[in-house]
Amino acid sequence: MFEVTHLKYIKTLTQSLVILSALLLAPHAFGEERPNMILIIADDLNWDDLGTYGNAGVKTPNLDKLAKGGMRFDNAFLTASSCSPSRASMITGRYPHNTDAEQLHWPLPKEQVTVSQTLRDAGYWTAAAGKWHLGEDTKQRFDEVIESKYGIDEPSGSAQWVPLLQNRPKDKPFFLWLASWDSHRPFYQGEYPHKHTQEDVRLPPYYPATELYMNDFAAYYDEISRLDEYVGNIVNTLEQQGVADNTLIIFVADNGRPFARDKTTLYDSGVKTPFIAYWPNGIPKGSVSESIISSIDLAPTFADLAKTDIPETFEGKSLTEIFKAPEKSFREYAISERNWHDFEDHGRSVRTEQFRYIRNNYNDLPATPSADTVYHKTWWELTRLFEQGALTSNQARPFLTPRPKEELYDLLNDPYELTNLATDENYLNVLGQHSDMLDNWILSSNDFIPSFRTPDDFDRVRGAYAPHRKRPRPSKMQLYQATGRY
Repeated sequence: MFEVTHLKYIKTLTQSLVILSALLLAPHAFGEERPNMILIIADDLNWDDLGTYGNAGVKTPNLDKLAKGGMRFDNAFLTASSCSPSRASMITGRYPHNTDAEQLHWPLPKEQVTVSQTLRDAGYWTAAAGKWHLGEDTKQRFDEVIESKYGIDEPSGSAQWVPLLQNRPKDKPFFLWLASWDSHRPFYQGEYPHKHTQEDVRLPPYYPATELYMNDFAAYYDEISRLDEYVGNIVNTLEQQGVADNTLIIFVADNGRPFARDKTTLYDSGVKTPFIAYWPNGIPKGSVSESIISSIDLAPTFADLAKTDIPETFEGKSLTEIFKAPEKSFREYAISERNWHDFEDHGRSVRTEQFRYIRNNYNDLPATPSADTVYHKTWWELTRLFEQGALTSNQARPFLTPRPKEELYDLLNDPYELTNLATDENYLNVLGQHSDMLDNWILSSNDFIPSFRTPDDFDRVRGAYAPHRKRPRPSKMQLYQATGRY
């Protein structure tokens, strides 16, 4: 009798241990462990200036490895090609004009809901390191912020990334906002993991292939390689801490490269972003998604993975289903905005799978690039060549007025967006469809054209600062006044 009872006890105990082991090993055991999350933001980096996106001349071994181990998105777009508005959009999940921080250097108002605070309330340790550019109030939405001031002592802005990760509390999931200064101008020469030469450069046809441009592009590539090394350091640290498998890393840029027809524009070279998602426990290795996604989708994705309610203010959608099925259709189109950035401008753009439609609301103004470009010698050379009549029509675009009120490009056949099809009778239906998309978005998002223009901060030709030009910070009421709507 004792022997039978003893055998039953052993059998029951064995079954219990098997069940317990299965529960402990199951990925969804007891509600599933929430992932750690890291957002890495490059500064002024073109989407296709990485090895994984086809530019073999740029040495980016760590980012290439990240893409091979995760998912690369080939149709990811930013809501703005301007630094602080783009970042404000990422952290709030809102279009720039709805963040009340749509113009460069405008701080994010404290009443805006941020994903960092949402995650903090959900039990995450939230921290940021590197470039900031979001205003002082937003720092209060993190547990810790280590802001890196731009300068030659720490030109990359990434030196505090690893220390922040090393000093985190070990008893909480974490969310890190890691922002680099690379590859923002000026390009500081010095120690780089890779030195690039003119032979490495892939120059777009809308720039003159002068000695100056070729060397400046090589210096830009050097900055990208330094950023790549810091990304590799983060991955190595995660592996050393034993948390790499359950940490989601998303790598993006805030806008396009710091050259005249890229940064601040509404072309792909301004608002299309590299987007790499790496998460060994949650994303199929070596996958590629062609789905159209937007930077406003970042905030709801992080909230969704934290298993907390997605704030109603977020205008984006969670990408978690794409992580499971990269072939899944997600968005019909992506919207991008152009607002004041050193110089006045206002425009909107719709990007579908094949076409880009741009509406230039201030087409009487030239498409002057950002000030950090205008006060650089490449701009002075471009100006000199323009005055000599030595530029092609596409190379001369930043100087021309008036600009077309509308632009339409077939990205499938014209990847550099050189041929405007807006007046081509064969594309009138395509033009109308995209114009309607934009009009519908304007109404649904309460978009508007400001009732007055903001003065430039710099001279448009020579780049000289104009301190007498006081740029007012208009209220929303002022922006809506008079003819302030479409």
